[in-house]
Amino acid sequence: MDGRSGEGTGGAGETASKEKTVIFSLLCDIGLWIPEIAAVILSGSITLFADVMKCGNEILATVFALIILLKMKKGTTFTYDYGMGKFEIFTRIATGAVMLVSIFIIIFTAFNRIFSPEKVQPAGAIIAVPLMIISAIIDTFLWQKNYRISKADPSPIMEAQWRLRRAKAFSDIAVLLSLVLSFALIGYSWSVYVDPGVSFIIIGFLLVAGFREISSSLPDLFDKTLEEELQIVILKELSAFFDEYHGFYGVRSRRSGSKIYIDIFLGFDPGLAMGTVQDTSDRLKISIEGKIPGSIVSVVLTSDRSAPPTRM
Repeated sequence: MDGRSGEGTGGAGETASKEKTVIFSLLCDIGLWIPEIAAVILSGSITLFADVMKCGNEILATVFALIILLKMKKGTTFTYDYGMGKFEIFTRIATGAVMLVSIFIIIFTAFNRIFSPEKVQPAGAIIAVPLMIISAIIDTFLWQKNYRISKADPSPIMEAQWRLRRAKAFSDIAVLLSLVLSFALIGYSWSVYVDPGVSFIIIGFLLVAGFREISSSLPDLFDKTLEEELQIVILKELSAFFDEYHGFYGVRSRRSGSKIYIDIFLGFDPGLAMGTVQDTSDRLKISIEGKIPGSIVSVVLTSDRSAPPTRM
């Protein structure tokens, strides 16, 4: 088995580009997060508090993404491909779990403020408004940049990053509108409910992000790596080669970064020459890899007695 990391030596440049983007994202998040915490203390805004909690989760997710990319970069020699993929899945589940815990904290705080309303203090808003404008600009830029990287070199890390930035950009706008409306409508008695009301929008962003992280990772954790359309591709290719092998004993697959590792277990007629078996295996491998981008296919010679359980 090839012992290189999921990105492989050929992907070193792509990994370095991803690493720089994630580091820049992390520095921006931390740089904006610290003054936003101060704005929460000064303003007493629940929406800002919810956004601070959300940003804390996003920083955690970005730190995990950076750890994975650094491990990929360091592990271009002799690390287990599947282990790296599992580590990535566990970090996504951990991030999702933290998001869901944060949701309960924010909901409790928001309902408490609804039943005991308070006005947002101007001192904190003066800091928060320019912060949200700057944050929205940066997050929109990173959303587009990460999206382009994800399309050029697909991987779960960068897909999660561009989705995170997209949600964060909309969240920034929601917080900005909350602050503006809280002061624009200050003459109305019900304006005190604008701030806790908008905080539920932030809860919605967190809920969707947390659910996506957990629900998209659990199937991979239990080895259901391939989507149905990719399974159909493999079955079609096996059908095309039906007359060239003796028995089909299953498929196993793993994701690691942008790569999909597929093991196909086939049995051949014992009377066939080894060269014929090798030729069939090579043609099947090349055919499937050509139809599933990022796949690395291994055809494993198998007998009835050593056949693994069928699993995709």
